[in-house]
Amino acid sequence: MNLPNKLTLLRILLVPFFLFFMLTDFVPHTYLWALIIFAVASYTDLLDGKLARKNGLVTDFGKLMDPLADKILVAAALISFIKLDSIPCVIVIIVIFREFLVTSLRLIAVEKGKVIAADIWGKAKTVFQICSIIWVLVALEVDYIGWLPEAFPLTLITTIIMWIMAALTVISGANYIIKNRNLIENM
Repeated sequence: MNLPNKLTLLRILLVPFFLFFMLTDFVPHTYLWALIIFAVASYTDLLDGKLARKNGLVTDFGKLMDPLADKILVAAALISFIKLDSIPCVIVIIVIFREFLVTSLRLIAVEKGKVIAADIWGKAKTVFQICSIIWVLVALEVDYIGWLPEAFPLTLITTIIMWIMAALTVISGANYIIKNRNLIENM
């Protein structure tokens, strides 16, 4: 197994540690620790892609597992945010629905001997999801510390950012469906 694929697996292995800190209330600065783990896991996404392309190590395993690792990490974060009442659950449902839809499309493509790699919309969606999640983690930590004035519209700002993320997620999902509609039409 090459290094980019190992980094993809590392991202998946970091998810339980991320969740531990997200859902633990007995560790000081738990959201800061979750943020650090999430940032490291997210960095592996950037790093594995760069290494794979630079060194000619792009594999079908990486094309399939890299987006799946992203989905696992993002879904874990978003679901934990529901538990913390940080974002509306409908946003998480939209994101997870899109992820299942695109993953299903990828599986159909694999059965037909085709691999659907992430395109620019999928990559933009992933970057915005990561940035949005980092925003929420920072907001949770700052709120925990008590650094913001009470009148600061943290919840409103977070909700707006997350709705923009959901919209971009829907747009990128629609793009995948439109670009690969022939796979669905020929079923």
